[in-house]
Amino acid sequence: MKAAVCREFGKPLVIEDVELAPPQIGEVQVKLAACAICHSDILYAEGAWGGRLPAVYGHEAAGVVETIGTGVSGIQPGDHVLVTLIRSCGTCHYCSQGKLVRCESTFRLDAQSPLRAADGQSIVQGLRTGAFAETVVVDASQIAPIPKEVPLDAASLLSCGVITGCGAVVNTAQLHSGSSAVIIGTGGVGLNSVQGAALSGAERVIALDLSDSKLDAARNFGATHTVNVSKENAQEAVFGLTDGRGADYVFVTVGAKSALEQGFGLLRKGGALVIVGMTADNVTIAFDSCAFAGAEQRLLGSKMGSTRLTVDIPWYVSLYQQGRLKLDELISGRYPLEQINEAIVDVKQGEALRNIIVF
Repeated sequence: MKAAVCREFGKPLVIEDVELAPPQIGEVQVKLAACAICHSDILYAEGAWGGRLPAVYGHEAAGVVETIGTGVSGIQPGDHVLVTLIRSCGTCHYCSQGKLVRCESTFRLDAQSPLRAADGQSIVQGLRTGAFAETVVVDASQIAPIPKEVPLDAASLLSCGVITGCGAVVNTAQLHSGSSAVIIGTGGVGLNSVQGAALSGAERVIALDLSDSKLDAARNFGATHTVNVSKENAQEAVFGLTDGRGADYVFVTVGAKSALEQGFGLLRKGGALVIVGMTADNVTIAFDSCAFAGAEQRLLGSKMGSTRLTVDIPWYVSLYQQGRLKLDELISGRYPLEQINEAIVDVKQGEALRNIIVF
């Protein structure tokens, strides 16, 4: 099959023939229709989080089930599904509490990648998915069925960007109606935090970015106010919009140290700073711990929007079918696998919302 293999950090991806082992017990093989490009894929491909090479990245995908391994229930060949990186056993300490993204179990695929080069060399299954490829084999827990009438290119966005952005608001922060929310960064994940805040009934949804075009998009996704931080003072703008108190919630959706540190200065007393975007390894931030405690503020980390696939995906699909959740509007461009390098460059230039590889 065709796959985009990264053989050296920071180097362009290349298309190579890759062999895929069939699914084993509890695993599923999916023929992909689409895979969106997430900044996490780019960070991994550039070596920001280390890892081994060669590797196939990509994790925000949707397709059709081809084959199932023994012991798999609730999924059949021909089903339309999302493919996510959330791999969970369902029985460990965290899974038993419904915290699936914290699963502490190990899986066969964690130790043995299903991907091989033509010469037999093992290829890392990046982000537990390896979805910059025509076909994937993943654990059944990574699969979420979706109705066949939902377009697979739009559906792929539910695999990461939507559940990460919206989930940070709905699940991690549990934003309450009538509150104020600031979203720093209005890329694919940030726009989903914007629409998550709007869906949750926030009175003020304030989007911050450097790009006027992305801020225009944020208004279409539910932002009540936008601030171009290259032209306005973010703190003055936010405090001016919140009766001089600051925001109840600040969601940092970009993996930048400066954005994280900026977020502390936008909080009101009792406010929560939610880290949504992932930075490179070993990035540290500094803040006044005494003032933070004195103001009874909170710092929350959010991984994949604290998502529970069996609960959250049907809700998101229902919202999309009702016209209340925007998916199609997130797609900036569609590219064949052979043009993945161009698609990634376009994302890195900062104007794309979500570029999608279509198969």
